[in-house]
Amino acid sequence: MIKSITQAFAASLVLGVAAGTASADAILVTTKGPGAGNPFWAAVEAGATAKAAELGVEIVILAPASESDVARQIAIIEDQMAKGLAGLVVAPTDPNALGPIIDQVKAEGIPVVFIDTLGINEGVTYIGTDNQVGAAIAAKYLCDNVEAGSDVAILQGIITQSTGKARADGSREGMAACGLNIVAEQTGEWDRAKGMTVMENIITGNPNIKGVFASNDNMALGAAEALKNANMLQDVVLVGFDANPDAAESILAGDMSATVAQNPYNMGALGVESVVKLGKGESLPAVIDTGTILVTSENAEEFK
Repeated sequence: MIKSITQAFAASLVLGVAAGTASADAILVTTKGPGAGNPFWAAVEAGATAKAAELGVEIVILAPASESDVARQIAIIEDQMAKGLAGLVVAPTDPNALGPIIDQVKAEGIPVVFIDTLGINEGVTYIGTDNQVGAAIAAKYLCDNVEAGSDVAILQGIITQSTGKARADGSREGMAACGLNIVAEQTGEWDRAKGMTVMENIITGNPNIKGVFASNDNMALGAAEALKNANMLQDVVLVGFDANPDAAESILAGDMSATVAQNPYNMGALGVESVVKLGKGESLPAVIDTGTILVTSENAEEFK
């Protein structure tokens, strides 16, 4: 039996199972934000749900309403621990802040894996993207399509998360190495509206900007709106990260230039599968890389 619940839509149920009734046989999957309205987390949830059905295990999916609500994610884990858990699959909102609660989970003998974002706890497998490599792929695209010496900017995610830091580091190193002039690095906190606002601010101070790397597609789509409003979109190479369906549509429409594809479905599926393996006494590698590829107008149709 499968139970899928998001924090924003606590009454949204899968197979009609009531919220808050997880048994000691349930695996908790907690992401950084609800799948509703976010294609990336929706794909993670879909992968987890499908794998749970395949393996015949029970899961409950809970997420804070926003990716910055660290306290809520900790509370979710504490609450589900009190009810009893067979395993934990977690995309940590803040790896340092979640460190102590993950240590408690481990101390109770509950199998745990990280997905999407690497945590700080030793001995816990990470399942997801090599974000620094993915950001380097985005940087290479910018280097190949923007003249050396041009002004470029980075829209960062939440930099305290390993995902945000790795994408900022990978893009910065790649663009600096090919001679692009990074004039701004500001966080949009993974949010579309904030990405638009940050891009507006960057445009005001840097009217000659020619390239932008946004650390996720939500921010890239917000940046595209800001550039379009400033009549600059056709003069700026804009690259995102995630290959969400909306980003693929934007690339095909000629707004965004490219994005980097992850495999969020596999993150959810492999997260559940890996916790089940740990529960059976099997071992896991330290890292399970779900891969990255560049998405442009040539292959964006595949990601709609």
